[in-house]
Amino acid sequence: MQAKDYRDLFLLAAIWGSSFLFMRLSVAEFGPFALAEVRLGLSALMLLAVAALRGRLGLIWRHVRHISIVGIFASGLPFVCFSIAAQSVPAGVMAVINAITPLFGALIAWLWLREQLSPARILGLVVGFSGILVLVWSDLSFGPGTMGWGVVACLGAAVCYGIAASYTTRYLKGVDPIALAAGSITSAALFALPTAIVMWPEAPVSAGSWAAASALALLCTGVAYIIFYGLVDRVGATRSITVTFLVPLFGILWGALILHEPVTLRMLAGTSIVLLGTLLATGFIGSRASAAAR
Repeated sequence: MQAKDYRDLFLLAAIWGSSFLFMRLSVAEFGPFALAEVRLGLSALMLLAVAALRGRLGLIWRHVRHISIVGIFASGLPFVCFSIAAQSVPAGVMAVINAITPLFGALIAWLWLREQLSPARILGLVVGFSGILVLVWSDLSFGPGTMGWGVVACLGAAVCYGIAASYTTRYLKGVDPIALAAGSITSAALFALPTAIVMWPEAPVSAGSWAAASALALLCTGVAYIIFYGLVDRVGATRSITVTFLVPLFGILWGALILHEPVTLRMLAGTSIVLLGTLLATGFIGSRASAAAR
């Protein structure tokens, strides 16, 4: 990897890590469904413009059915889930739970695509999910004002991402990534629109919340997708996905610096265990085959 690639990798991690911060800053006024739609709608306009400039719109229409399904699971449902979670779950905790997405991806690929799970990857699944328990066990209450349902929403988002990854592998492998990103985000925006209209806030939304929601859409979704797929094109998917291991660190950092969220020993322990499990489950450690491939 070149110096530019490392720069983009850390920049992408910082941007995606900030998405949980922006959700926390804007969800109180928008509500989860309207916030998810603002994020999807603005980023869809941006990505469609990029796709048009690069002549990719025809590719979207050619694969519209499968791209639409991917959009629901890769963006529509997860963005709603994380917006719901943002009402009660700290930004840093959401970022750490999001890091288990590759674990669900490996599990769903094993169940659906019959991909093999080595002993190291099975151990990674166990370790990773144990890390989530360490992180949230003492706060896993489902009463008013608690974060239990928010944690469930985060886990639901991770499951959706795993389903989207396997669906993409099965039906959209080799499709141009810009077309896939623009088409899937657009379909997700259309999917979420009716609920957002019904649930749109009655009170005017402040300029600060609009700014946070716009940053969530244009920076954390639109710009981030472009950076990510640029990395994939230059260094490959395997190296690019290492951003997953950096996002929780930035999520915790932004939450602590901007929202003054506490960074506890339990949070650090849970984060370390989750990342270890993810490294094992994705084959970055403990796998001779993956080491040889890199």
